[in-house]
Amino acid sequence: MTNDQIILFSLFGGVFALLLWGRWRYDVVAFSALMLGVVLGVVDTKHAFDGFGHPATIIVALVLVVSAGLVRSGAVFLITRTLVDASRSLGSHIAIMGGIGGVLSAFMNNVAALALLMPVDIQTARKAGRPPALSLMPLSFATILGGMATLIGTPPNIIIASIREESLGAPFHMFDFAPVGALTAIIGLVFVAAIGWRLIPQRDDALKAVEDLSQYVAELTVPEDNKVVGQRLGELDEEAEKADVAILGLIRDGKRRYGRARNTILQAGDALVLEATPDALDEFRSALSLSFSDEKREEALKAAGEGLDMIEVVIPAESRINGKTAQSIGLHWRQSAVVMGISRQGRRITSHLRQTIILPGDILLLLVPKGTGPDVTDWLGALTLADRGLAVTENTKTWAAIGIFGAAVAAASFGLVYLPIALGIVVVLYVLLRIVPLSELYDHIEWPVVVLLGSMIPLGAALEASGGTELIAGGLVGLTEGWPAWAILTVLMVVTMTLSDVLNNTATAIVAAPIGIQMAQSLGVSPDPFLMAVAVAASCAFLTPIGHKNNTLILGPGGYRFGDYWRMGLPLEIIVVAVSIPLILIFWPM
Repeated sequence: MTNDQIILFSLFGGVFALLLWGRWRYDVVAFSALMLGVVLGVVDTKHAFDGFGHPATIIVALVLVVSAGLVRSGAVFLITRTLVDASRSLGSHIAIMGGIGGVLSAFMNNVAALALLMPVDIQTARKAGRPPALSLMPLSFATILGGMATLIGTPPNIIIASIREESLGAPFHMFDFAPVGALTAIIGLVFVAAIGWRLIPQRDDALKAVEDLSQYVAELTVPEDNKVVGQRLGELDEEAEKADVAILGLIRDGKRRYGRARNTILQAGDALVLEATPDALDEFRSALSLSFSDEKREEALKAAGEGLDMIEVVIPAESRINGKTAQSIGLHWRQSAVVMGISRQGRRITSHLRQTIILPGDILLLLVPKGTGPDVTDWLGALTLADRGLAVTENTKTWAAIGIFGAAVAAASFGLVYLPIALGIVVVLYVLLRIVPLSELYDHIEWPVVVLLGSMIPLGAALEASGGTELIAGGLVGLTEGWPAWAILTVLMVVTMTLSDVLNNTATAIVAAPIGIQMAQSLGVSPDPFLMAVAVAASCAFLTPIGHKNNTLILGPGGYRFGDYWRMGLPLEIIVVAVSIPLILIFWPM
């Protein structure tokens, strides 16, 4: 290996290791690697930031804005309100919700599709009296599968199309992925709806009754002159039992008391540590006249609006609060909001709530001034668990939004307009028609993904230019020498799928697509089947909650554990490989 190859392989190894560790966010890791590559001389300074103007990066950003416009116009809710019914059997519900999710994720970002449908699914589960865990994982998998059907459905498809254009002179078009991706998605959805959900572990602690979904570890404060001052903590058990609240402990002077805390004489300012649903928590607070938070914060909250609201939000990996505490981001003084409780399945929370580090998948119970819930949720970058499907923001513009987007997709599909230009025109029209307010235009772009793409694309190009991808491809070709075409494609898919299960699927596609092209060139065959194999494999991350953002989003609301995903995910990945390989060889022959 050359010095440049050694350096680049080391950089990629470091990036993969840090992504697996998860201590730092993926965009910081990727950008740091890019800067190090420039300093070490393996990335040309003049081309260091080419990735930020790359068509793949632009398309991903534009798709996110278009997705927001389709939501604000009511186009999505028009579908969900019409088709979702809590009285259906679980299998039928999963098939219908999964079908909706798959179709939506084919034409908008699949993370956005899940974010829209997850609250609807949870509310439907509550009405039907069944655990949301039985339908949330199938919904997540369905939205991932649906993204494979079109060019804009998932970032790996966009990246692979762009790499094909750079290497072969022409990109994949909007529906080139459909013969393989859509058919594979349909068969995958049939498995998920008929069999897959039955493989989800039926643990008592993970699949509780629906009302236990919102069990929070929370705090209530004893105010001055309260009737419980002077009583022992254990004397509150009777009232707690009536309200269905569990008293876990006591915090005094910022320190959690264990052991004999139940015999502790209560003082003004003490914080009771409780486990309860929001309704039970409020009942217990009212019965004993306790405070939501310390008196200073509660007065500030009341002064900020005409009353108080409690909202439930789930924290994605890109949230402002991920990896931080409510105190460190200034949640109270910036947004006049207080963390009332944290729901984290499978983990015990022992620190003070405002000092607890929030993790992806956590559900937060927030106390906010009345009417400010949506603003606080947007500021956090969180997703509300309320039933947002009952409200339409701009229902007078629903058909305008659908028509504009449909015309752009048609124009791009027939080659009349370059796809990034078509999407750019959609964004301009959405802004002019106020489907997407100008003030919110940039809020809908997922900037960490943009930075990740902008950083990884130059590194991937440098690896290819140095002969690194050719080296890896040569190793895989040597390993599969004399094997039939389907076996070679299977090896490529398994390697790519394994990487995608533990790494970001975008980073996986950037590395694996050039390797696929090099393998094809070494074998003297068409690279298209190899690129299609990479596209399918990079999108299908079903074994872990970290392989795809959708799987992370459902971790808390579904009460899943890390090891729950492979039970349905492993058979699904085997089915995807078994189905897609013949389809690739039929529609994209070597």
